[in-house]
Amino acid sequence: MQTAQPPKPHPLYDIIILGASGFTGKYVVKEALKFLNTPSSPLKTLALAGRSREKLVKTLQWAAHPSSPPNDVSVITADTTDPPSLSSLCNQTKLLLNCVGPYRIHGEPVVAACASSGCDYLDITGEPEFMEKMEAKYHEKAMETGSLIVSACGFDSIPAEMGVMFNMRQWVAPAVPNHVTAYVSLESDKRIVGNFATYESAVLGVANMDKLQQLRRSRPKKPRPVIPGPRLPKGPTIEYQEKIGLRALKLPSADAVVVRRTFVTLMENPHGLPGINESPEHIGKREAYWSSVKPAHFVVKIASKSLLGIYRILGVGVFIGLLCRFSFGRWLLLKFPSFFSFGWFRKTGPSEDEVRSASFKMWFVGYGFSDCNLASERNSKPDMEIITRVMGPEIGYVTTPISLIQCALIVLSQRENLPKGGVYTPGIVFGPDLQERLQENGISFDVVSKTALPSSAPA
Repeated sequence: MQTAQPPKPHPLYDIIILGASGFTGKYVVKEALKFLNTPSSPLKTLALAGRSREKLVKTLQWAAHPSSPPNDVSVITADTTDPPSLSSLCNQTKLLLNCVGPYRIHGEPVVAACASSGCDYLDITGEPEFMEKMEAKYHEKAMETGSLIVSACGFDSIPAEMGVMFNMRQWVAPAVPNHVTAYVSLESDKRIVGNFATYESAVLGVANMDKLQQLRRSRPKKPRPVIPGPRLPKGPTIEYQEKIGLRALKLPSADAVVVRRTFVTLMENPHGLPGINESPEHIGKREAYWSSVKPAHFVVKIASKSLLGIYRILGVGVFIGLLCRFSFGRWLLLKFPSFFSFGWFRKTGPSEDEVRSASFKMWFVGYGFSDCNLASERNSKPDMEIITRVMGPEIGYVTTPISLIQCALIVLSQRENLPKGGVYTPGIVFGPDLQERLQENGISFDVVSKTALPSSAPA
């Protein structure tokens, strides 16, 4: 029997952004200000939180430029190593946006404070171990207190989740998908430069892969969806995908992990997760959406137009894979990120010109069957291909803030239509509502082609 929770005092703020003065945090602030006190926006009150008041004030000035900083945006000092300061934040806001990474180092105290207080929580991590650990430790508590905790609300893994579900929804019965591969292509008129925290998270994630495997072995296995047709084909290490003109290499990213977790939750809740006090209209929308999503095997690959680009990616992977096994190797990787990433990551991050010039394309190539009965035949091969595409601006400082803020606005405007609480993936929580919002804010979804395959075609 659940114990009754004391009523929470009315929060002062709709959103507090924690880590607002960081590389990504300041762009999240800039995106949030676009929706602060606009006529149709639920965001009426906002505060910025971090360790340095001075840096937060400068962030607000930067984000508001060329306008003057809003007088009604508060600045609060807080630290992830100071639990009372985190509890204070949670008691002052409806929703906490956590931009402090790496999350394996700084994230758990924030999740713990939110789960304990009943405050809702979103973040932009792409760290599988952190996400799965938070689900294991705090899901039950969050369900009890009514804290909705959703990780991976940035480029990891919103475009992948919404993109693969967009592809799967194109398979109209009796057609069914078997496997979908996402090809991520990063483009820029200038050089592509990533956030050091992202690079640091990747290094630490590979170094601690054994801990993730240990965590997974310690948890009860949940049933996975039954996918019609053959197992996922292995394929070559370096693939040339002729239909989109790109060479590609399998990417050990969070996206495939997050999508699989969404499908596991969908197995337990075939119509999606019901809301606290859901409107009849939203119930119908949710059930129609999830009935059209047909799970398939899912793989993510990093893609490049040139073979040299692929070898460069492979080289970075080799450096990280070899050196992260040793403490001195990890020190070298983190001390000289630009050298070991061939200039893709640097501690100063990209310039504003580099951010403006960058963009991404994510192609989803799906193979399946024109009739689900064909999938059950012996030695059957997919006879249908559907290619879809998601495109948007620079991934770390533009697409990530857009994705996070749109998720946040759904929480503020539709809280009664969302689950009471728990630790979930973004797809299962925001799936029915998020794609339209992303499209209105510069991230496009397109059907490229639907093709019948000859019986001899490889898939």
